[in-house]
Amino acid sequence: MAEAVESPGDPGTATPRPLMRDLKAVGKKFMHVLYPRKSNTLLRDWDLWGPLILCVTLALMLQRGSVDSEKDGGPQFAEVFVIVWFGAVTITLNSKLLGGNISFFQSLCVLGYCILPLTVAMLVCRLVLLAEPGPINFMVRLFVVIVMFAWSIVASTAFLADSQPPNRKALAVYPVFLFYFVISWMILTFTPQ
Repeated sequence: MAEAVESPGDPGTATPRPLMRDLKAVGKKFMHVLYPRKSNTLLRDWDLWGPLILCVTLALMLQRGSVDSEKDGGPQFAEVFVIVWFGAVTITLNSKLLGGNISFFQSLCVLGYCILPLTVAMLVCRLVLLAEPGPINFMVRLFVVIVMFAWSIVASTAFLADSQPPNRKALAVYPVFLFYFVISWMILTFTPQ
């Protein structure tokens, strides 16, 4: 049970601690991505805590274990971080330029939270890579990445599609497809040293 703190303005009123409140809000938004449905909750109560957590987690999992970063050839933490945030900002600007009625930070929030399935795919791929490499190993990873890629697309379009003019929805969804495709490709091509 969450501890309560007495409100300074009203001595008899207890409010939940800010950390627990924020964690519950992030958890609810994760559930909206896991079970995508048309809802304005993710758009109305936007935050960037969940996207930050997911981006850092994904970047850490994609980080190679090599001490000498010159020889491993894989994406480094900053590269993954920049790709995710630059891609999200670019898609958001595209959405605004197409006449979308969604705010800049709402779009960043949705795109960031919809990385959750791809982060799960990266976790599964890391576990599968512990087994003996081979064609079956690759096929399992390919299947997982494709399913989670599709899940990210469906989840993000469930939230973002209604914010675009009807004649420009395809122009708004195409960059989202490319954004999640690049992240999926980084996950699929990841091989530990």
